Amino acid sequence: MSVTTAPDHPHLTSGLLLAGAGSIAFSGKAIIVKLAYRYGVDAVTLIMYRMLFALPLFLALAWWSSRGKPPLTRHDWLGIVGLGFSGYYLASFLDFWGLQYISASLERLILYLNPTLVLVLGWVLYKRRITLLQGTAMAVSYAGVLLVFGHEAGLQGPDAVLGTVLVFLSAVSYAVYLVYSGELVKRLGSLRLVGLATSVACVLVLVQFVLLRPMSDAFAVAPEVIWLSVLNAGACTFAPVLMVMMGVERIGSGLAAQTGMIGPMSTILMGVLILGEPFNGWILVGTVLVMGGVFMVSRFGQRTLPPPVGK
Repeated sequence: MSVTTAPDHPHLTSGLLLAGAGSIAFSGKAIIVKLAYRYGVDAVTLIMYRMLFALPLFLALAWWSSRGKPPLTRHDWLGIVGLGFSGYYLASFLDFWGLQYISASLERLILYLNPTLVLVLGWVLYKRRITLLQGTAMAVSYAGVLLVFGHEAGLQGPDAVLGTVLVFLSAVSYAVYLVYSGELVKRLGSLRLVGLATSVACVLVLVQFVLLRPMSDAFAVAPEVIWLSVLNAGACTFAPVLMVMMGVERIGSGLAAQTGMIGPMSTILMGVLILGEPFNGWILVGTVLVMGGVFMVSRFGQRTLPPPVGK
């Protein structure tokens, strides 16, 4: 249950801090990926290292959260594999690939559209009604993305188009995960599902590398790529999952999702300070439109959590 006032909940402050810290840590993923690309690594190899270092952590989470729980059925495993493929493997790979072509700021704004995509999928799959207010809010948020995209396309040309499409498809893939994960979350619990589904995604990424790249490529990367991948796996993948889930337990999913609004702003700030990305009026106005529109969709539509892996 979501709460919004301190007197109603004794853990409001700690919940807000955990959800906010988790959102900022998730946002750091794009910064680390952009830094790693400076050392000549490709998306297939980079995401392989991220998932390789993350796999033991999520296996441990899956084991810990499964203690004392009933064994998984065949139906459960099919759901876990499907959600792991859509929500963590495909969404993460498309996101990493897209980051080769667009700024971290634009990437985070696109991923922040997830609640609007969930709303659209609910209308397409379940005939859930979209109100005029929700539709207007969605139009405002997409106008913000188009504004920032138009500015970036003027600087980078066709590469910006490709990167934007890839990251948007990543957001769609994760929205599919959100729509279909409800039943399994109720059956397995959020931490158990995240641990198992992400472990499946890690294995898929490792198999992808073996099929697409010679093993020598794994040893040809710069040492900086290894350390950045360790940081990405721990501080920007595994730790944020725990922080956001602990925040949800304290303040509810609705308020945690609203706290996630700090994510795009932190990405833009880190992009400017660490990557030297530009910050101007176009980005500022676009960010305000996206965050305002998504806030209205989340406030009056189906509430969702910020993306756990960011993809």
